[in-house]
Amino acid sequence: MTGAGRWRRGRRRWAHLRRAANIAAALVVSVVLLGVLGFGYGTIPALGPALDPGRGVWTSAAGGEPARAQTLSLAGLQHTVTVSFTPHGVASVRAASDHDMFLALGYLHAQFRLSEMDEERRLGEGRLAQLGGPADLSSDEFELRLGLLRTAQKEWAQMPKGSLAAQALTAYAQGVNARLAQVRASGQWPAAFSLAGVYPGPWTPVDSLVIQGELTQQLDFTSTPLDYALLERFLGAARTMDWFPIVAKDAQTPYDPGPYAKLPLTPLIPGLIPGLIPGLTPGPASTGTAASNPARSGPTAAEATAASTLLTQLSQLPDQGFGHLHEYPDSNAWAANGPAVAGGGALLAGDPHLPQTIPSVWYEVALSAPGFAAAGVSVPGLPGILIGHNARIAWSLTDTQNQATLFYAEKTRPGQYYWRGAWRPMQVVHYTIGVRGAATRQLTVDITVHGPIMTQAGQTTSVDWMGNVPSPDLAAIIAVNQAANFSQFKSALAGWYAPTQNFVYADANGNIGAISAGYYPQVAAGCQPWLPMSGTGACDVTGVIPYAAEPQAYNPPSHVLATANQRPVTAAYPYYIGTTADFFDPGYRAATIYAALRGRPAPLTPTSFAAVQTSLTDQLAARMVPDLLTALRGAALSSAERSAVSLLSTWHATMGAGSPAASLWWTFWGDYLSAVFQPWWNQAKVPTGNDHQGLAVSANQASLDEDLEAWTLGDPADPAFTLPSGERRTAPQVMRQAYATAVAHLSSVLGGAPPQWSWGRLHSRAFPSLSGTNGLGYGPRAAGGDPFTPDAADGGLIATTGPSWRMIVTLSPSGVGAEGVYPGGQSENPASPWYQDQVPLWWDGRYLAVPIPGRVAGSLTWTLTAVAGRG
Repeated sequence: MTGAGRWRRGRRRWAHLRRAANIAAALVVSVVLLGVLGFGYGTIPALGPALDPGRGVWTSAAGGEPARAQTLSLAGLQHTVTVSFTPHGVASVRAASDHDMFLALGYLHAQFRLSEMDEERRLGEGRLAQLGGPADLSSDEFELRLGLLRTAQKEWAQMPKGSLAAQALTAYAQGVNARLAQVRASGQWPAAFSLAGVYPGPWTPVDSLVIQGELTQQLDFTSTPLDYALLERFLGAARTMDWFPIVAKDAQTPYDPGPYAKLPLTPLIPGLIPGLIPGLTPGPASTGTAASNPARSGPTAAEATAASTLLTQLSQLPDQGFGHLHEYPDSNAWAANGPAVAGGGALLAGDPHLPQTIPSVWYEVALSAPGFAAAGVSVPGLPGILIGHNARIAWSLTDTQNQATLFYAEKTRPGQYYWRGAWRPMQVVHYTIGVRGAATRQLTVDITVHGPIMTQAGQTTSVDWMGNVPSPDLAAIIAVNQAANFSQFKSALAGWYAPTQNFVYADANGNIGAISAGYYPQVAAGCQPWLPMSGTGACDVTGVIPYAAEPQAYNPPSHVLATANQRPVTAAYPYYIGTTADFFDPGYRAATIYAALRGRPAPLTPTSFAAVQTSLTDQLAARMVPDLLTALRGAALSSAERSAVSLLSTWHATMGAGSPAASLWWTFWGDYLSAVFQPWWNQAKVPTGNDHQGLAVSANQASLDEDLEAWTLGDPADPAFTLPSGERRTAPQVMRQAYATAVAHLSSVLGGAPPQWSWGRLHSRAFPSLSGTNGLGYGPRAAGGDPFTPDAADGGLIATTGPSWRMIVTLSPSGVGAEGVYPGGQSENPASPWYQDQVPLWWDGRYLAVPIPGRVAGSLTWTLTAVAGRG
C-alpha cells in the first residue's frame, strides 16, 4: 500500500435539515436502550441496578462538583496532614512523617484516579476480564503468561520490610484503602464499576509493584527478534541486516560520545534470573567464543511459524490505553548550564512522549515531610515523584536503546526442556481467570530457565525479559527524590534495573549530567540476540553491562546535553544495546534539539526551552527537501506539481497545521519509502499482517527512514533503488516518481490547488478517554507535528501519542523553580472541573507553576486527621 493509500480516511458530515429527525430518533433509541440496559437482552447483562438514580452510574457525577475545603478522618494516619490545591487541582501535601505523606498520596490518587488505578492493576494481574468480559480474556492470558504478577510478588517478598520503599508501599496502600472504605460506605462508585457490577478489592503493595511492571512493559518489552525472524525468513539474512542494521547508516548525535571502557560484565544474581526455577543450579556458562557458538544459518520454518503466531496474538490484544508492547519513540529531555544559560546556573527540560489519554498517566503533586521535599508528576498506583525536582536537583527521563527482550527456541518434550546437557522439569503455574458474563477459564504456564513459554506453535518459544527481573525501582526513585548532588543521584540509580532509561540531571550548583541506567543483557559472542536464539544454554545471558560503563555524561564542554531516544553512544561503544529496529528514534528530534541549543543567538532561558519543546521542525525534511528540489529541477511537471515545488522551495521544514508544504513533504516521504522498498516486500511476500508496526514499509520504520536518507544523500545509485526485476533506478528517478504520486494523491483527497493543502486537513491530535468512550476524550483537532518533530505527534494521521507532560526547571544557588503542564486534568471524573482543564494550556504551549514542596499551593485546603484511637 502506498503512503497515499494509508491516508484515506472519511469524515462524516450531517445535513442541517436532518437534525430534527435525528433528535426524534435519538429519543426512541434512548427508550429502547434504557429498556435493554435495565432488563438485559441476549448477551447484554441487566444493568438495572446501575441505572438506579440513587446509587447507580449517576453517582459518578457526585465527585464532579467543585472541590471544597473539608476535614477528613483517615485510618492509619499518625498525625494531621494538610493538602492544599491550586485552582487546577494540583495538590501539595504537607505531612509530619514519610508514612503520613505516602498515605495521603495514596488517598489522593484513589480520590481522583480510582478507575484508572484499578484498570491498570487488573491489566497487569490478568484480571481485566472480571470487569470487561470475554473481550479482555486474551489480554489476561498474555499478562499472566508473561508474568508481571509473579515478578511483583517476588519483589515484595524480597523487599526488606524495614526499608523506606516497603514502608512507602504499605502506607500508600493504607491511603488507597481509606478512600475505598469511604466509597464503599457511600455507594458512590465510579461508573466503570457500577455498570459492570464488579467492584475493586483492597489495595496491596503487590498491586503497586504490578503497575510499576506494567509501565516497564510499556517502555521495555518488544517483539523485535520475532520481526527479524520473519524478515530474515522472507527477505534473506543479508538484505535484512543491510536494511535493518545494528548501527544506523546516518550520523546521529549521541549524548555520550566516548571514549568508552570495556569492563567485565556484571553477573545477574542467580536468584534474580527471570525464569530461574528455585533449586535449579546453573551449569557452566558458555565460553563465549564464536567457535563454540557459531552463528546460525537463519530462522527455521518452525521458528518462523512460532514468530508469526506470537506476533499475530500480540497484534490482536485489546488496546487498554497502556500498551502491551513498546512501539514508539518516547520522549525528550535536555539540560544546559554555565555560559549557555542566561544568568548562569542550570536549566532542565523534560517531556515524556506516551499515549495522551484522558485521564493522563500522570498525577501532578508536591510532597513534603521532614527530610523529604519533591514535586512533579507521580504515577497513580505508585508512591513517589517519577519526574520532577527537589530543593537541590531536577531530573527527567527518556527511554533509551536497549534490547531488553530475548526469545529462545526451546528443545522440549512433555513436561521437560533441554538445557546445558540435561533434561529439566518445567516449572508449572496454574491460574484461574474470572470472566464477567462467561465461564471461568483455566490457564497453565510452563516456565524454563529463560522464562515463560509464550507459544508452542511450530517451535516452542520462551521469553527472557529484563522486566521480569525483580527491580528495586521504587527504592531507587525515592532515593533520587531525596538526592542533593550528582553523586547521590548516580548512586541511587545503581539499583534501577528496568526499564532502562536516560535520566537527565541538573542541580542548583549549575551542574548537569545524564546516565542511561538499567540492565543491558549480553550474550556470548557468535550469538544473535536480534533473532530467537537456541535455548539449550549456549546463548544464555552471560551478564549485563557494568554500571560504570553504561552511557553517561557529566558537565560536557559544550554546556548542553540532550536525549531524545537517539542512540546514546557511537558505533565505537563496545557492548551490544540493540539494533536500529528496536523502535527507537532515528535521531531527528535530538538533532533539532542540539541545533537549537548549540546554535543559540543568546543565552538560554525558560522561554527558549519552551520554544524547543513546542518546535515543529522536521530535521529529516530539512535534510531531504533540497535534494528533492534538485531531482525535480528540469523535469516535466504538471501545473499542480510546479505549484507544489514553489511551496517546498520556500518552506523551512516546519510541520505547522496551516502548512501545505508539510502535507506535501509527509505524503512524498511515505510514497518514496513505498516506491523503494515495497517492490521487494511484494516479491518476498513479507507477512506484514502479523505485525504492521514492525514489518510493514512505513515512516514508522526508523531503520528504513535512516537507510533511505543515507542512500539518497550519499549513495543515490545504491542497489536498493533497483527493482527486483533488475531494472536499474537511481534516487532522483524514484524521487520524481514518488513526488508525482504524492501530488496526485493530495489532489484527489483534498482537491483544489496545492496552497490549500494544509497539514491540519490531513493531520490531527486526539486524547482518547481511557474508558474508550469517544465523547469523554478530546479531539480529533487539526494539529501540527509528526514523529520527527520535538513536539512529537505519533500514532498515525490522528496522533494519540506525544508530550504527556512538559516541564522546565530553573536551578541556581538561590533556589529551584519549575513550570509544567499536561494534556488533561487531575481528575478522571468527566463532571469535574479538573477533568481536562489543562488541555487548552498544553495546546497553546503555556505552562503552570509547579507547587513548591512544603508551601501552600492555593486557598482550597483539606485537613486529613487520624481516626480517633488509631493514630
